[in-house]
Amino acid sequence: MKTVGLRTDVEGTGRKTTGARTSAVPVATVHEGQTRAAIVQLLLEDGPITATAIGTALGLAPAGVRRHLDALIDAGQARASRSAPWQQKGRGRPAKQYQLTAAGRGNLGHAYDDLAGAAIRQLGEIGGDAAIAEFARKRVGTIVDGIEPVAEHTAPQIEAKVEEIAEAFTDAGFAATTRQVGTGVQICQHHCPVAHVAEEFPQLCDAELDAFRDLLGTHVQRLATIANGDCACTTHVPLITAAQPAAGRTNDSGRSAE
Repeated sequence: MKTVGLRTDVEGTGRKTTGARTSAVPVATVHEGQTRAAIVQLLLEDGPITATAIGTALGLAPAGVRRHLDALIDAGQARASRSAPWQQKGRGRPAKQYQLTAAGRGNLGHAYDDLAGAAIRQLGEIGGDAAIAEFARKRVGTIVDGIEPVAEHTAPQIEAKVEEIAEAFTDAGFAATTRQVGTGVQICQHHCPVAHVAEEFPQLCDAELDAFRDLLGTHVQRLATIANGDCACTTHVPLITAAQPAAGRTNDSGRSAE
């Protein structure tokens, strides 16, 4: 699996700075904030994930990991669940796995949702559904601008193009990763800056799927979406397949995903 993290301007904090601070911040407080931010990033990109895996990835003691996780759960930003039997390694009680809640993801950047929703509703009143669909298409076009369609429909070429797409979506704030699954590869968008708006306007999700198809030249399937309440937007791309024409697309944006 290749991980492509959220772009931030201050490593580990997810905050942009505009100049020197006028008041000192205790070092312990800064470190606490950086550690919490790093844990949130892992929950975002790799969740559901165990506390042990978090500690291993960040070099933290179990007590420290549990303290941060408890604080996130108390704040309603994370939740815990038991691992499924097939995920359990060894004997004993299944380990807890942690992931962000919708509120936790909401803290990562849903600014201007109300304004965006109002603007798209107004656009729909003026130009109808076709205008909204065209807006969504152009929006995705700016994200993948500069990416050329796959040249040859071979597994290595498709996989390389999937990585390129994931990089572009990460640059746009989607925290995209890829992972091999059987004879295919999946694009996992662990964050969606427009998730709240996409709940009302599925055209935003549909346009992303169409862009994946156009660039990869093959049928892709949306398995889950954040807008539908899932923990990530997951799109499956087969690596062993023949190219399929763009016409005759079906709407499988994942809004009724499992």
